[in-house]
Amino acid sequence: MPVAMRIPHQRTCFAYTLAQRFGWIEPLCQLLNCRGYKKPVLVSCTDGVGTKIKLAVQHGFLDTIGIDLIAMCVNDLICTGAKPLFFLDYIACHKLVPTQMEELLKGMTDGCLQSDCSLVGGEMAEMNDVYKEGELDLAGFNVGVVEKDAIIDGSRVAPGQYVYGLAASGVHSNGYSLARKILDQTTGEVHAKLVKNLQVPTKIYVRDIARILAENPGHISSIAHITGGGFAENLMRVLPENISITVQKKDFPTLDVYTTLQSVGKVTDEEMFRVFNMGIGMVVISDKELTDSELIFLGRTVAGPKSVAVV
Repeated sequence: MPVAMRIPHQRTCFAYTLAQRFGWIEPLCQLLNCRGYKKPVLVSCTDGVGTKIKLAVQHGFLDTIGIDLIAMCVNDLICTGAKPLFFLDYIACHKLVPTQMEELLKGMTDGCLQSDCSLVGGEMAEMNDVYKEGELDLAGFNVGVVEKDAIIDGSRVAPGQYVYGLAASGVHSNGYSLARKILDQTTGEVHAKLVKNLQVPTKIYVRDIARILAENPGHISSIAHITGGGFAENLMRVLPENISITVQKKDFPTLDVYTTLQSVGKVTDEEMFRVFNMGIGMVVISDKELTDSELIFLGRTVAGPKSVAVV
């Protein structure tokens, strides 16, 4: 049943696999998308959707949680400058419910299509002695390719470069342990609106980053996906030791979901910026000024001990 259920979804977003041709479970991907690379380097990453899955099960938005799974993986992968090639998933649950699995696969298919990536296979595991009734969890595995000389690792960040943000669609897939605690304090219309805002899927930045890289070859020195740990912690990971960045809170987009979470939960600004993306889902650093209309200018890099401050 699980394999048969997968086939229509996988066919929707296959680039080409030998598994499709022969009907095997194990995907064997021919690297057709690597044509044109002189020194192709494979990049891999894995991630999940955290405790957002509990909210998805409780409120029935399993189709969009599938998009979240793809997004959390491909958004990490493209920070190296890589192009996603293929994706595999792992679904573990108390009991395999066909309608739930169908919704999850639909979301993953949608996410792969948005990422120009092939969903080549996965695993569904029913473990009723590990998961309680109604519980399930997701993990994803993504592989991509990048030209060796075009790898983005943050080493070329220098003083005076430009720091930009790409807007988030919402909370994305991090901070849901805190968000769910705050949600439990709400009722009525506030509760309903917050649930709706919290189920918005993570934005997939694959095409945005591909466009920016194509329009500015050799000028992008660092890219950071803003996930768990917030803006400062994630940006710190992609900076050299001699670079400092200070950004202004006023330059971040204002999202209703964060206004509600902070007000109801009585959360400090410091905690909000430590836990959530606060409206910026991806950061791009360039050695020249960029004109892309989707980019939000946040500041400039300066020389100094490695640090990121939000003031």
